[in-house]
Amino acid sequence: MSALYRLTASETKLFFREPVGVFFTLVMPPLLFVILGLIPSFRENSPDLGGLRVIDLYTPVIIAMAITMFALSGLPQQFATYREKGILRRMRVTPVKPVVMLGAQLLMCLALSVVVLLVIMAIARAAFDVSLPRQLPAFLMAFLLCSLAMFAIGLLVASLAPSGKGAGAIGTFLFFPFLFTAGMWGPRETMPEVMRRISDFSPLGAGVQSLGDAAAGHWPQLLHLAVMLGWTIVAGGLAARYFRWE
Repeated sequence: MSALYRLTASETKLFFREPVGVFFTLVMPPLLFVILGLIPSFRENSPDLGGLRVIDLYTPVIIAMAITMFALSGLPQQFATYREKGILRRMRVTPVKPVVMLGAQLLMCLALSVVVLLVIMAIARAAFDVSLPRQLPAFLMAFLLCSLAMFAIGLLVASLAPSGKGAGAIGTFLFFPFLFTAGMWGPRETMPEVMRRISDFSPLGAGVQSLGDAAAGHWPQLLHLAVMLGWTIVAGGLAARYFRWE
């Protein structure tokens, strides 16, 4: 555990030495949320949305976006680069095994995702009067399951990518379709029935709906919880099967 904490601290320091990565993972989601919140029509109640505002619906979407930035950008690219440069191979001859590096990266990404979550929720409440989650335990559970599902997909990308650049390209290729199913280019409530059903079976679509349900005071649907858990098990299992340390 001591090695895990020290590696997590070291990886976090290395992360903050990359300004571009810091901007896109920590700054961009809250900044985009502020830009959306400044659109007047997004702050008006809409009968078509059940009396909700667009900014209310975009709060879980931006949270899911923040998770995705870590899962499909930072995590797989970093591990593929470490493998490409032989860092993981050299760690095998030290008392600290490569799996500890894996745990440190996952812990760092999860911790920073929580930080972004808190920032977004603080902005949502203070600047745009978005209600805090009425079912906080359910909200946290949905956030954790969504994070685990997306991190498992990120590890799968890292296991299959031939290089750091390849991991970045694959992550970018997956980034926009996943965000589409989350409702980035239009809330799920405005999607056609077929697209909403497809979204239900994507990790981000299920995650956004679960976060929204918890925020409204309802427990997430079992379908959406099962979808996120299923993605975690399948993608995580494939990542463990095909992950290469060197």
